[in-house]
Amino acid sequence: MSTDVTNRVILREARPEDDKVIGELLVEAYTTQYAKLMPEVVYSEERKAFLRDVASRRKVCTILVAEVDGQIAGTVALYPPGAPGTEAWLPNTADLRALATGVRFQGQGLAQPLLVETEALAKRWGVDAISLHVRRGAKGVARLYERRGYQRAPEGDIDRLPDVYLEAYLLPMK
Repeated sequence: MSTDVTNRVILREARPEDDKVIGELLVEAYTTQYAKLMPEVVYSEERKAFLRDVASRRKVCTILVAEVDGQIAGTVALYPPGAPGTEAWLPNTADLRALATGVRFQGQGLAQPLLVETEALAKRWGVDAISLHVRRGAKGVARLYERRGYQRAPEGDIDRLPDVYLEAYLLPMK
């Protein structure tokens, strides 16, 4: 397979029949990536169940998928302002969550088209900004967002220690 699949990507909104594939993609991507980069991170069965419950999230946010050659290769969710489950700390702010690519597609540029599409969606919604959170210590993930213009916003950090500390980032849309 080519190392750059971005010219073969089809972006679309997730459908109910995609839920199982998306859920498994999220669990596999998070548990393998974090296991390599941050071995101290352990995903509980509760967290895995949350990741697999795509149907519930699809009711409150827009979930996008990236297809490559007919296979779901990546996903991202964008919560509108005020939606249940949002972690946005500012009004009129969309919340970007659950960006992941399938393990066999990691490092092939799929995050970029997914982010471009979520940013376009947020502009159509007329929001002031997009917020997101990155696990403290996930430097590569933070750099991915910083290269797109996301700025560190410590006032939005979420402290769930001893389990996790989430660092906030914000992309102004106006």
